[in-house]
Amino acid sequence: MENNPVHDLVVIGAGPAALSAAVYTTREDIETLVLEKGVIGGLAAITDSVENYPGFPDGISGLELADRLRAQAERFGTKLEYGDVTKIENGSDVKKAYTADNKEYLAHTLLIATGNNYKRLEAEGEKEYYGKGVHYCATCDGPLYKGKRLVAVGGGNSAAQESLFLAKLVDHIDILIRKDQWRASDILVERIAKTPNITVHFNTEISQIVGEGNFVKRVVAKNNQTNQNVEFATDGVFVFIGLIPNTQFLAGSGIELDERGFVKTNEHLGTNILGIFCAGDVRSGATEQIASAVGEGATAALTIREYLDQVPARKHGDHPHRSMQTDSRTYSAA
Repeated sequence: MENNPVHDLVVIGAGPAALSAAVYTTREDIETLVLEKGVIGGLAAITDSVENYPGFPDGISGLELADRLRAQAERFGTKLEYGDVTKIENGSDVKKAYTADNKEYLAHTLLIATGNNYKRLEAEGEKEYYGKGVHYCATCDGPLYKGKRLVAVGGGNSAAQESLFLAKLVDHIDILIRKDQWRASDILVERIAKTPNITVHFNTEISQIVGEGNFVKRVVAKNNQTNQNVEFATDGVFVFIGLIPNTQFLAGSGIELDERGFVKTNEHLGTNILGIFCAGDVRSGATEQIASAVGEGATAALTIREYLDQVPARKHGDHPHRSMQTDSRTYSAA
């Protein structure tokens, strides 16, 4: 691939952290390519309403926020392509990213900003009825169940928030929690308790999702204290049991991950490999807030700028970047 161009920066993922970084880098003449395998904006794009993002006192839909971030990045020259990165390599001179369609991308720097994905129950019938009664996003699929009965699974803040949203649409929700208490904040638990069409079942775990044809009809669950089975009639199942980092493509890359599979970084968002950075929800210690992800994207961009200023092989444009006087050792977590 002799004619394969070497990009200044390839960003893997196109969520808020990635797009924020791209705004900063392209605005300073750092040639930037963003690769995304799914939805521009990530999980933020499928959030019904974002009410705690600064500057929008009346809230903003996740899709609109994602569209604005994308437009801003493209305004400064960011290139966006769809590509499912399956492997990265730390070459001697440049980094390499490979996609599922056998394309190879070369770059002086990489930014990992792949975010998270929904954790699955791994219950019988879950995969079979995915999208046909089993869902992971209330705002995406909840309106399909107006006036019907649902089962929601999970005991954290997301489960509580999403169930409260669903309760506005459906006749009744049974929330199944495998622990003996909520992990959600007190204010959400109080709101759940005051919502008449929600019933909470503790110590309860789904073992099977049962349907007829293309429709879910009931779930079979077990009380993990008494070992007794219990069934719930339902038109759909919404699973809110957490998120898993999208880091499977990093296997064999040498990038250090924590015990849960999130990317380890230093305070400058550098990984243990020089020239490879990470920002957003995929990063170990991230707060999983859109505003934080945007801030991390900006921070990563500034550090990437300083790193690129010290890359001899890179041809600088007509506008040299200001030095932050950052020691090159801060670029890596090692």
